[in-house]
Amino acid sequence: MLMKRYWSRLLAVVLVLAIGLIGCSSPDSLSGDYRQDTLTVVSTLRKALEVSESSPDKAELQADARQKINDFSARYQRAGSISGLSSFTTMRTALNSLAGHYSSYPNRPVPEKLKTRLEQEFQQVESALKRGA
Repeated sequence: MLMKRYWSRLLAVVLVLAIGLIGCSSPDSLSGDYRQDTLTVVSTLRKALEVSESSPDKAELQADARQKINDFSARYQRAGSISGLSSFTTMRTALNSLAGHYSSYPNRPVPEKLKTRLEQEFQQVESALKRGA
């Protein structure tokens, strides 16, 4: 009886610790520094857009791009101090465009027209970040 009580308490403690550690871990790969996170996402998206169709890394880069889009959106969409920045609104426009293409046409390459527009928006985001906006 004593041994059964010991094992059940030990199991309870182990489960509490495991759940606690899982809950404390951060699932996204962003740091919380808006400027650095934005530049990281832009860099990741550029890599995903530049990869050739025949590249073996294409699927991995696109999956990473989708994850970064989701992480960025989840972290910053409700941040009131950031949502009014021009860099944020331009970034959200670019993210929505690319995410829309990935979800609607997962097996098709990104059209050149969209790539060109995204590159312009990325440049606008980078210049706005330099200005502090």
